[in-house]
Amino acid sequence: MTAVPEPITAERVEFAPYGDFESDCPARMGVDVFGNSWLPVVVYLLRDGPMRPSDLRAAIGGISQKMLTQTLRRMERMTLIERRRYAEAPPRVEYELTDAGRDLLVPIYALGDWVDKHGRAVGAGLTGTDPGDG
Repeated sequence: MTAVPEPITAERVEFAPYGDFESDCPARMGVDVFGNSWLPVVVYLLRDGPMRPSDLRAAIGGISQKMLTQTLRRMERMTLIERRRYAEAPPRVEYELTDAGRDLLVPIYALGDWVDKHGRAVGAGLTGTDPGDG
């Protein structure tokens, strides 16, 4: 019989009762952040400092210019990134994480650890293959 590992304990934030699945529950906003598939990717890429949109797009691969622009605008409204525009010819724009954006790296790294531990098995389960095949 295999021993079940102890779950990692993390500090939890308790919210005042909002009722079951209320639309304004703050936890739903947190889930929404990760529901946007590109947002965590952009946060992760900006972890080492500011980047230009063209560099972000090249680093991501597979994202359209329109989707990147929409994601960056949404992140700016959410105060996760700051847009800097330089008065140069041609104009230069860079995006940088705010404190809130940098703090978002904590759950992104935790999710990465989880994927490293369990991703192959979960993926194999979804495709019906043996996790040891790849």
